Amino acid sequence: MSPIISVRALTKTYASGFQALKGIDLDIAKGEIFALLGPNGAGKTTLISIICGVVNASSGTVLADGHDVVRHYRAARARIGLVPQELATDAFETVLGTVTFSRGLFGKPANPGFIEELLRTLSLWDKRDAWIKTLSGGMKRRVMIAKALSHEPSILFLDEPSAGVDVELRRDMWALVRRLRDAGVTIILTTHYIEEAEDMADRIGVIAQGELILVDNKEALLHKLGKKQLTLHLQQPLAAIPAELASYPLALSGDGETLVYSFDSQGERGAISDLLRRLDGLGVAFRDLQTSQRSLEEIFVDLVRARP
Repeated sequence: MSPIISVRALTKTYASGFQALKGIDLDIAKGEIFALLGPNGAGKTTLISIICGVVNASSGTVLADGHDVVRHYRAARARIGLVPQELATDAFETVLGTVTFSRGLFGKPANPGFIEELLRTLSLWDKRDAWIKTLSGGMKRRVMIAKALSHEPSILFLDEPSAGVDVELRRDMWALVRRLRDAGVTIILTTHYIEEAEDMADRIGVIAQGELILVDNKEALLHKLGKKQLTLHLQQPLAAIPAELASYPLALSGDGETLVYSFDSQGERGAISDLLRRLDGLGVAFRDLQTSQRSLEEIFVDLVRARP
């Protein structure tokens, strides 16, 4: 199956000489949730803006559902909904008016039933006649989402959608994202809430300094890079790790009461069993043990720090 978004050799250099994107290649499959992670200034918003036709690329091509975003701008843009990071709404328009108008901008016929259902889903129906300038920041964010979905796009971009919103909206928004994905809509999101990417995304891309340094399935990423740790709480503190255990990747806590063994996420059961036998032979007893795995956030931080 052809990807719904295809990016090839994409670059962007601004007039100042700053190179925001450096040869990006990326395919996104229909119906998946793709999370794009990266620090501030990494190129996330620039990449999204180019795909959505808001910013012109310096070189490269982008296809949205088979349509070139430059040569076939209107056809490509009609398939895309964008919720930008910055709030931009018509202060002196009503909620119902601005969402209805947004649908018309894309040449969609009037559909009051669909608009009502959309506003109810986003808990905006009771505010349909309110001027946008009277709404809270969280409600304005809901309006932005409603406007992006008003023309029933097959691709939805969410650029830092959780920034500055309350817990209730965040919960409602992610419930809506799941329903959209189940209906076949492709979701691309950027977020600083990495636990959301870990919870929501099917695949994850990491961008740093304008380069896409990694793209993988979430489970595969955690499997390959998510180091595990075995923590042993000792019955008696150790002054130092015994020399007989020098070949093991062990760390001793400052008080000598905890021994930590780090191992690959693919598992080293034989090595763990051997370590426990060696500890028993050395008379090192433990009262408790536990295992843990690195989170996506820890993996992300390490990947970005590893960049030159």
